[in-house]
Amino acid sequence: MPEPAAPIATPPASAENYLVALLRRAGLLDWFLLGLLGAVGLAYLLPEAGSKASPIPWFIITKGGVALIFFFYGLRLSLDKLKAGLRNWRLHVVVQAITFLVFPLLALAVQPLFGGEKGAQLWQSIFFLCTLPSTVSTSVVMVSIARGNLPAAIFNASISSLLGIVLTPLWTSFVLHTSADGGHLWGLALSLTWQVILPVVAGVLLNRRWGAFAEKHKGALRLSDQVVILLIVFTAFCESFAEGIFRSYAARDIGLLGLGMVALYLLIFGAVWGLSQLLGFSREDRITALFCGSKKSLVHGSVMASLLFPAAAGTGLLLLPLMLYHALQIILASMMAQRMGRPEATPS
Repeated sequence: MPEPAAPIATPPASAENYLVALLRRAGLLDWFLLGLLGAVGLAYLLPEAGSKASPIPWFIITKGGVALIFFFYGLRLSLDKLKAGLRNWRLHVVVQAITFLVFPLLALAVQPLFGGEKGAQLWQSIFFLCTLPSTVSTSVVMVSIARGNLPAAIFNASISSLLGIVLTPLWTSFVLHTSADGGHLWGLALSLTWQVILPVVAGVLLNRRWGAFAEKHKGALRLSDQVVILLIVFTAFCESFAEGIFRSYAARDIGLLGLGMVALYLLIFGAVWGLSQLLGFSREDRITALFCGSKKSLVHGSVMASLLFPAAAGTGLLLLPLMLYHALQIILASMMAQRMGRPEATPS
């Protein structure tokens, strides 16, 4: 009898290959995350390229890109799916309660930790951040990437922005004693309508004709979502570096504040995850609650800061926690969404 062939020995993986595999599994070699870091680095090196002084109409490009994102989201939504998403009232209550109740109450709870005039000013900036609505584009994009409940995400992100027009001025007027110009705030609502609501409605109405095409090319549409997010990050940081928002703060202070914003994000993320499990949400609904309930809008914050604090000398300090939270939430949420959205990810 012939002897059985000896098994072919596979060469041991090198330490370098093992490290690459480990980083890729953790999501640290994902092209989108590297793109986010690259966008921030490029904005630091060439702030004028993406600021208002640039000859490139970045404002029109990014706004048009966001509108196109929501049009294609609507194109993939049938009326039946949309109605089913709107009926999920427990999910909507959780997201809006986290955004407009838990965040501000958490800021009020830590107020005694901020002593002195400088500490009080920093706490006011953090409280202002906590009263803001959720983002629209990034929340829905992250839910889409993570394969969550997209109709519910569109509803929650949109209604959060509308509620924020009323609730953010109310919170700041009660606690920080501010006032706002209602005409400008309703202008923000009109902008939201043109940029988000109308494209979604147009897409839903065309779902019967073009919905199959959008579903067939959802991979390419997902890639376009990520490109738009990279452009938003690049232009936001270009504007910040060009205006010197970070220039007057020591690196140590910004680092400690950044750690605080990471802690805030992870605390909210963990609380939403635990509450969603306690309420028995499906995996798709938990993903939607996580990414819609943990975000804060830089766009709304920038506009409302100028309206609610028109005479404030420390506008840079007011926006600093928001800028850091905005950057960190995109980076952290992108890593989590990419990991959750992988085909091999098992539902929990």
